[in-house]
Amino acid sequence: MSDLSSEGQVPKPLDDAKELEETIALFEEIEAETLALSHPGSEIVRVPEILDDETELEETLTGFEEIQSDLNYREAQNALHELVENLDLTPQERQGLEPEIQGLESLMAKLDHQVVHIAVFGMVGRGKSSLLNALLGEKVFDTGAIHGVTQSCQSASWRVSSEKIEGSDRSLLRVSLPSIGNSRIELIDTPGIDEVAGEAREALAKEIAKQADLILFIIAGDMTKVEYQALSDLRQASKPLILVFNKVDQYPEADRVAIYEKIRDERVRELLSPDEIVMAAASPLVAQAVRLPDGRVTAKLSEGAPQVEDLKLKILEILNREGKSLVALNSMLFADDVNERLVQRKMVIREQNANRLIWNSVMTKSVAIALNPLTVVDLLSCAVIDVAMLVSLSRLYGIPMTQQGAVKLLQKIAVAMGGITAGELLANLGLSSLKGLLGLSAPATGGLSLAAYASVAVTQAGVAGVSTYGIGQVAKEYLANGASWGPEGPKTVVSRILASLDEASILNRIKDELRAKIDLRNKSAAQTEAETSRP
Repeated sequence: MSDLSSEGQVPKPLDDAKELEETIALFEEIEAETLALSHPGSEIVRVPEILDDETELEETLTGFEEIQSDLNYREAQNALHELVENLDLTPQERQGLEPEIQGLESLMAKLDHQVVHIAVFGMVGRGKSSLLNALLGEKVFDTGAIHGVTQSCQSASWRVSSEKIEGSDRSLLRVSLPSIGNSRIELIDTPGIDEVAGEAREALAKEIAKQADLILFIIAGDMTKVEYQALSDLRQASKPLILVFNKVDQYPEADRVAIYEKIRDERVRELLSPDEIVMAAASPLVAQAVRLPDGRVTAKLSEGAPQVEDLKLKILEILNREGKSLVALNSMLFADDVNERLVQRKMVIREQNANRLIWNSVMTKSVAIALNPLTVVDLLSCAVIDVAMLVSLSRLYGIPMTQQGAVKLLQKIAVAMGGITAGELLANLGLSSLKGLLGLSAPATGGLSLAAYASVAVTQAGVAGVSTYGIGQVAKEYLANGASWGPEGPKTVVSRILASLDEASILNRIKDELRAKIDLRNKSAAQTEAETSRP
């Protein structure tokens, strides 16, 4: 029997599931044949299949992003642990760097406990504390308190602490939210930016911006010059930033929109995108009808429910989108900055110690050369003192070097120095012979040749000292660069350093100190001789 009725009759309903499936299959076959005729080689893909594929692809990409985020986070953790464990600072180098070292340790704890820092900036009276209380859902930040006073909280689930700002009598107020899983959020309330002087304000902005993972900048109307400058300083930190237009309940709708558009299109157009500006009312005043005793009704303003839903969503959006990667990146940027300061401090102190060590070697060599009349002894003294200096410098820079290694480095430097070492050799050969001759002739000349001997000795010692000074400066740069000549190569490095040396000044300094040492030695010898000659 046909499924369709005769003309004029109502079609028979398909009440059987099997018949329904057969009918759908028939339509699919007709659709496939039509597609094959119009588009040879094509095939039908059902909409549910497309949707399933897109969903699966999106889930896969999200999974990869989460994996990459975790990898970035762990990489930051490992790098920071390695940095702290391998600081390699002497007690002298640690002096003055305690805040930086403590900052690295705090940063390491932050990563280990998955802490997200949200810092709030704004002028006095813009509602920073009220906004934080609205976000928290209860009054934790005292809106009427003077900053810098340690505050306590009745709820044991909150941890409130106050931290002094270096170079200021103001303080930061830090509140730790209860842990959510393995993570924790810390809110940082800062002093009003107009309460801090210009330079201190800029320093505060830089310091807090380095630590913060997200910055909330609070305004309550059109921006002032102070607010714009502070916002510009914070923007340079390249951190996620939300400009919060607070207290919007105090403006009529038309004025509120006009102020918002002026801020968006003129004030911060070069600093922020419209997506980074949010309106809020942390503590709105709502008019309520109140009946007076005489029966009249009047309006009374009272605090209404906070209007911070848009801000909450924006914060959650940023944390959900960037989350661990954001914290990891900010931590590494902060660690890199601190590490750079540590390295600079280390290099300055080590350079000072290295220069002292080099000069001591210069004078030791100069004295040894001046007091030795034999050429062979002079040359041997030069080599021994230079090798000892290189070994000491290598220890100072944390690059252990054996005497054999020092000899090889000395040979390489000597080849690159060329002229100065050749000059030193000729001076040693010539002046040592002359010095020896004058020393031997002293008895025959009645001591007259000793004056000439001293002059020759000082000159020879000065030449040798300048050579050691140059070798020391070259070795210092080589070791400070991690025992590497860099892309320039040894000859270029040596030429550059030698060109920067004031040889005449160095030579005069050596001669002055050497004469003083020789005079002191002669006086001491004369005094000893006089004492022994007494009956």
